[in-house]
Amino acid sequence: MKRRDFLKMSAALSLIPGSAFAVGGGFEVMRTEAEWKALLSETEYLVMRAEATERPNTSALNLEKRAGIFHCKGCDLPLYESQTKYDSGTGWPSFYEALPDAVGTKPDNTLFTQRTEVHCRRCGSHLGHIFEDGPEPTGKRHCLNGVSLTFKPTNSS
Repeated sequence: MKRRDFLKMSAALSLIPGSAFAVGGGFEVMRTEAEWKALLSETEYLVMRAEATERPNTSALNLEKRAGIFHCKGCDLPLYESQTKYDSGTGWPSFYEALPDAVGTKPDNTLFTQRTEVHCRRCGSHLGHIFEDGPEPTGKRHCLNGVSLTFKPTNSS
């Protein structure tokens, strides 16, 4: 099975009620499936709403080194300060800490392993996963999909 087929199958399975992202509500920003599809590209939709993963080393945000804030692509909530970004060598934008009250987490037991999924606390968009192999001061690695984020540089005036 090709990786692309696997990701499409995984995304489709995640939409089945009772699966990882069949979240019924409780978020401040709620949209219908049609509204999300109109707002996002196909890849963004698969990642942010169906918990797929973008290919490594494909996000321009891997190379982003300016001062600023990374926001949720789904609702524009500020999520991560650029000072907490580091090169993890994984091929995805990585951070050691989120802004206060910016993200939520839940267990992810897919792919035959237990991980911690991280999502935007305001709209529920899937961002990526948190691992315990990050740098100090937190020891965490928030390994994120660049398509789930937008970057806003800090004004230098």
